[in-house]
Amino acid sequence: MEFENHTFSSDFILLGLFSSSQTSLFFFSFLFVVFVMSITENTVMILLIHRDVHLHTPMYFLLSHLSFMDILHISNIVPKMIADFLSGRKTISFAGCGIQVFISLTLLGGECILLAAMSYDRYVAICHPLRYPILMNEQVSILKAGRSWLVGTINSIFQTSNALRFPFCGSRAIDHFFCEVPAMLKLSCVDTSHYERGVNISGIIFLLIPFSMISVSYVQVLLTVLQMKSSEARKKSFSTCSFHMIVVIMYYGPFIFTYMRTKSYHTPGQDKFLALFYTIFTSALNPLIYSFRNKDVLQAMKNILKSNFLNKK
Repeated sequence: MEFENHTFSSDFILLGLFSSSQTSLFFFSFLFVVFVMSITENTVMILLIHRDVHLHTPMYFLLSHLSFMDILHISNIVPKMIADFLSGRKTISFAGCGIQVFISLTLLGGECILLAAMSYDRYVAICHPLRYPILMNEQVSILKAGRSWLVGTINSIFQTSNALRFPFCGSRAIDHFFCEVPAMLKLSCVDTSHYERGVNISGIIFLLIPFSMISVSYVQVLLTVLQMKSSEARKKSFSTCSFHMIVVIMYYGPFIFTYMRTKSYHTPGQDKFLALFYTIFTSALNPLIYSFRNKDVLQAMKNILKSNFLNKK
């Protein structure tokens, strides 16, 4: 009982990405800029979708949820990194670590489901445009967004509660920049193979199946695009699909590689590098790729700027 109380009351230490060198200061500054960009871009995207009636469509409704997830996810990780770097303190309480794990797993799982829903939306819009109002109406888009949040939360409850039950012996230094389950499992003094098998099953549900669905959707989209008579339309659609797939691969690739391996194959440097993609970088890239390259979004920005300027006059 004393050992269990000690396990649940002791703080963890996050070793982080940075030391006190000038190189670390450069990377810290870079990540801070990425953090500010991500918060700004995603907030602007949500406001645009909310205010412009032309963006009240299923696709942009799903995009607003993606932006909100990205804001929450990067805010769950980077502010703590900034505080630790500036203060020199790297401790995080057991409860704080559990909250960070829970939020991260909820948003990671939810975003996987949401990205699959968005790819289905594009598939229906391009391959079956006449059936789009039926297959992707307002009710369907609300159900898809709600399912992403619900399924992600349920999975996170089970994964987090099970991961935090393991006793952590000896060193409590997590060689990572946030509390992530694979890095925490390396500190456990008991066999975690049973839990890891459960993680692999979740990986199939949340990673492999959605990624396969997205890949099939975009292959179908590309096949349809190649049949278009207009070369300009083909070029534009191909460019859009290519950028979408690049972001999807940047998100799912490192995520799959991290969570679907046993802990014996994990190395701290590799895990931290891969985690940067699905926790920080893609949250800044998503608005640029999915939204700000779109003429409807740019027109909405112009309309709002014009209306605000005229109101001031």
